[in-house]
Amino acid sequence: MNKVLILIAAVMMVGCAEKAEYEQAVLQQVEKDNDIKDYKIEPKTMVDCVVQTSSKNMPGLLPFDPARSQAYKNYSKMLRLNESADPNKTMNELREAFGSPKALAEAHANFAESVLECMSGVVTNEEEAMK
Repeated sequence: MNKVLILIAAVMMVGCAEKAEYEQAVLQQVEKDNDIKDYKIEPKTMVDCVVQTSSKNMPGLLPFDPARSQAYKNYSKMLRLNESADPNKTMNELREAFGSPKALAEAHANFAESVLECMSGVVTNEEEAMK
């Protein structure tokens, strides 16, 4: 029984670590976005929203689900592509990790749509709060 609990705890910690890595990658993207700066959107608010929104369209149900954990890793790597020493190699690895070039493109679209949805929602909420 104790071994099962230890295994479950270990799996949960790994899933949380992958999610934290994804949150950090999203934060790096948010900090570079001039629109977010111009609208004076709080980075933490934006990161939380983007991670939550994009996660809805990722494989797996929970952060510690192995499929979700792998998705977080893949998305993190995708967002850090421009930091790669060998972008072509990394792009090939991403295509393989996501399963196909189309799946990689869909993941990128999921992220981009999540950013736009969150930005729109945050700006709209702030404008309504000013009224």
